[in-house]
Amino acid sequence: QVRVVESGGGSAQPGESLTLSCVTSGFSFNAYTMRWYRQVPEKERELVATITPVRDTTYADSVKGRFTISRDNRKNTAYLHMSSLKPEDTAVYYCFADAVGLPWASYWGQGTQVTVSP
Repeated sequence: QVRVVESGGGSAQPGESLTLSCVTSGFSFNAYTMRWYRQVPEKERELVATITPVRDTTYADSVKGRFTISRDNRKNTAYLHMSSLKPEDTAVYYCFADAVGLPWASYWGQGTQVTVSP
């Protein structure tokens, strides 16, 4: 059974940090590209960060220098460390396990809310 479960969301003040975790099971985690997306109401889901199986990383311009994506293949877990948080980072954050080119073998988590406010 495939599981993709995010955690670590919550409330933070501007300038603070949060780390999201994405714990997975049921597929070959080390072969997957892992991505973090975020979404606010009435807007399209936005790609925030990506890490490939060989640990190449990319970031949206809006989070570059503030967010860090990482992975631990022994724990089948991806992380998103978010620092210098801003109110505009408020969103539901989703983890996506991407079997690139194989959409039927790619998996979404259920999302975790991050709220940044004074």
